Amino acid sequence: FNPLAGALSDRTTSRLGRRRPWVLYGSIAGALGIAALAFSSTVLGLACIWFFCQATINGSYAAVTATIPDQVPVPQRGLVSGWVGLASTLGVVVGVALVSFVVPDLKLGIFLTAILLVVLCLPFVLRLKDPVLAEADRPPFRLGAWLRGFWISPREYPDFGWAWLTRFLMMLGNSMATLYLLFWLKDEVHYESPEQGQTVLIGLYALGTMATAVIFGRISDRSGRRKIYVIAATIVMAISAVLLALLPNFNAAMLAALILGLGYGMYLAVDQALVTQVLPTAIDRGRDLGVINIANSAPQVLAPVIAAPIVTGATGYTGLYLLTAVITLLSAVLVLPIKSVP
Repeated sequence: FNPLAGALSDRTTSRLGRRRPWVLYGSIAGALGIAALAFSSTVLGLACIWFFCQATINGSYAAVTATIPDQVPVPQRGLVSGWVGLASTLGVVVGVALVSFVVPDLKLGIFLTAILLVVLCLPFVLRLKDPVLAEADRPPFRLGAWLRGFWISPREYPDFGWAWLTRFLMMLGNSMATLYLLFWLKDEVHYESPEQGQTVLIGLYALGTMATAVIFGRISDRSGRRKIYVIAATIVMAISAVLLALLPNFNAAMLAALILGLGYGMYLAVDQALVTQVLPTAIDRGRDLGVINIANSAPQVLAPVIAAPIVTGATGYTGLYLLTAVITLLSAVLVLPIKSVP
């Protein structure tokens, strides 16, 4: 739904503009879906409602991300992408804290989440000056051509293809690194309270992410360079995976979690700025960024498929985290062929 909503927002002619209607109505629909979770008591019901939540919220998010290349000059995109990355990490931390400590009641926590989704989107909707797309300027719609547009040829747009593959591999490595942390603590480290330990590690990871996202986004803008910082970020993340592979103890895990966050924060800001500079066409920014976002979500599905047989095999967690480091470093190598961005 992310690329679909992005493509539709590219051609929206609402008086609110192209992006704002999707942010507003997507957040309202998503909030209603979240609230409905409180009244479902079956796995099938929860699955259907959660599918709806993901569809509507991703539709809203697609419009938000398309606003960056719409409105932000290239020399400021690293900084803005850094703030967006910071917000996504901070949102998870604050959200978990709210429903864990402030409103621990399950139903009240669900309702609070639904309300905040709409309330926190309103400043964006009310303040953004979103240009209106005139009917005469909207490209003609032909279903076949529109559907074929979701395939962006890497031969015709090689920089976009390399950027997509780099993002996919990096997110695959990141997903594999974080997916099995709980089981690694339990089975490899034999930590007494693995759930509590995982919370500590995620907190350090989030702290590291927030520490570097905005700073390196700004540094990248000032230097005018993107690739060198993307490569540096992936190397930092690979180091954290090697630490987990070779030093199975909680102190090393805390250091690795912090390092992983520092690298990921740097990556979030700079790579997103890089991606906005390799989009094929201005009119299809929402669609093309939605295609890029597939590289964010697909690894979350693929990571357990790859990781499970490795963890249960002869190499165990050592093999898993060494493979994670290799995949992450490979993503750094594939940044190099991008030619249109320094």
